Amino acid sequence: MKTAEPLQPDPLGEWERTHGCGSLRAENIGTEAVLMGWVNSRRDLGNLIFVDLRDREGITQIVFDPKLSESSIEKARSLRNEWVVAVKGKVAPRLEGQENPNLPTGAIELRVTELRILNRADTPPFQVDGSVDASETLRLKYRYLELRRKRVFENFRLRHRLASCIRRYLDKKGFIDVETPFLTKSTPEGARDYLVPSRVNKGLFYALPQSPQLFKQLLMISGFDRYYQIVKCFRDEDLRADRQPEFTQVDIEMAFTNEDGVIRTVEGIMAELFHEVMGRDITLPLPRLEYKDALERFGTDKPDTRFSMEIVDITDIVRDSDFKVFRQAAQGGGAIKAIKVKKRASEFSRKSLDELSGVVISEGAKGLVFAKVKDSGWQSSIDKFLDAQQKESINKRLNAGSGDLLLMVADQAFVVSKALGALRLEIARRLNLLKPDDYALVWVTKFPLLEYNEEEGRMEAVHHPFTAPLDEDLPILTTHPERVRAKSYDLVLNGAEIAGGSVRIHNLSMQERMFQLLGISPEEAQQKFGFFLEALRYGAPPHAGIAIGFDRLVAILAGVESIREVIAFPKTASATCPLTDAPSRVSQRQLEELGLCLAPQKT
Repeated sequence: MKTAEPLQPDPLGEWERTHGCGSLRAENIGTEAVLMGWVNSRRDLGNLIFVDLRDREGITQIVFDPKLSESSIEKARSLRNEWVVAVKGKVAPRLEGQENPNLPTGAIELRVTELRILNRADTPPFQVDGSVDASETLRLKYRYLELRRKRVFENFRLRHRLASCIRRYLDKKGFIDVETPFLTKSTPEGARDYLVPSRVNKGLFYALPQSPQLFKQLLMISGFDRYYQIVKCFRDEDLRADRQPEFTQVDIEMAFTNEDGVIRTVEGIMAELFHEVMGRDITLPLPRLEYKDALERFGTDKPDTRFSMEIVDITDIVRDSDFKVFRQAAQGGGAIKAIKVKKRASEFSRKSLDELSGVVISEGAKGLVFAKVKDSGWQSSIDKFLDAQQKESINKRLNAGSGDLLLMVADQAFVVSKALGALRLEIARRLNLLKPDDYALVWVTKFPLLEYNEEEGRMEAVHHPFTAPLDEDLPILTTHPERVRAKSYDLVLNGAEIAGGSVRIHNLSMQERMFQLLGISPEEAQQKFGFFLEALRYGAPPHAGIAIGFDRLVAILAGVESIREVIAFPKTASATCPLTDAPSRVSQRQLEELGLCLAPQKT
């Protein structure tokens, strides 16, 4: 361990910063300035020392010249990267031919008359400036160093601007920001809860909220009318690039409205964000797709509509063909569907087509059939099994012509859609159709209300248990609950769900009926949701809401792959924090205070 340095008075003293390191320009030449920041790099030329000084706003070149200050240049010889310094001097033009057009400050330099070393720094475990040359675990362990990177910091400036824009818009529309509890009751909402033991009430637990769902509905019952909150939520679930145990959502709830009212509000938010922050205008209203159509046309309920390549059903055309795979799939109640890659058939070799076959097989399909359309006809292994009329009909349905590539899958309908949905995305990646600065927004509506959970042997809510069914499907709610659609809606951006919401059940008898369909007994419903059911007895207005996945929205607009890039101190894929070494063990005394005893760990 290093010996501590002797205590020193505050080196900053009476100095105050006059400019940021990215703000000085040619018009400032002759100005006296005080800059403060980190040493980004140092070049010692003997009689002159050049230092690039960095703060969050940019870099300024500062020059130490013995003609201006002999003492400062001697101190400057000791400077190392990431030392924190303050400098005073005069803004001067760079020598002709030595300007840096890549820097906003590249036309000037600060000629130093006084240097103060504010703090020294150990050699960083990785290079702060320049290319990323460290593992993610190491970068997260020293996250405060990575956050000094200009590119990383800009993600958080963008995040701030987006949050500010959302707040301004909702404030303007009459919404009020209300905080809801973090220590609440454990209720079944899909993922596992994070539990917090109570010291005061030993043996009892709080849960960290997966969302403020019930509280925001209670606020509507309270007459708050329009609520929003940019709020932390918690889910104990297996992680992916777009999942974190704690995440942020823009939570919105509105009384006396319906699906269209919520959608108009969110479209207004998106238009404001894209215009004010991204410098783009989007066309409203946004397109809408029903859930069933999204699956049939794109193979997913999160369609990426930046490119077409839609899925087309050709079952009726090839049902009686001589190609056994197609015929058997059709006769077995399955489907044969295809996508068209327009005018790019020549770019796909046999090897690449075999790789694409692997994509659909990994999604559960048995294989992939292809046909290259040429002036002379099809080039395909199944050419001889289809007659001229069948091939012509397929070409016509897909609007296929010479140079196009047709890709076909035969299986059960849901397998075919899923496989072709994955295939169209893979092809788009290979053909560079997914431009990160292109944005396509689409609503997906009318999701199934319920789905059957094979493991638990019961129905479960697709969205959550407080989602209202479509009015036209109420007659089959008891007889065919699996066919009932919900008043629910998701907003999808570039193939990622960035918001999800629904019209809520505001009637006690309907809520009790929903719990019954989900296999929740009256006793269990009372135990877990009794406070909410009681509130429904006191005049709940019709209400609806939505939650925008803020981390995911920021990540897409920042052009990064993982939401970890836009969370200041994220967890790893194993839900650990390398920086703080959390989660960690606690003392036996703390456990005893909580009335807890740990079970022996399996070895």
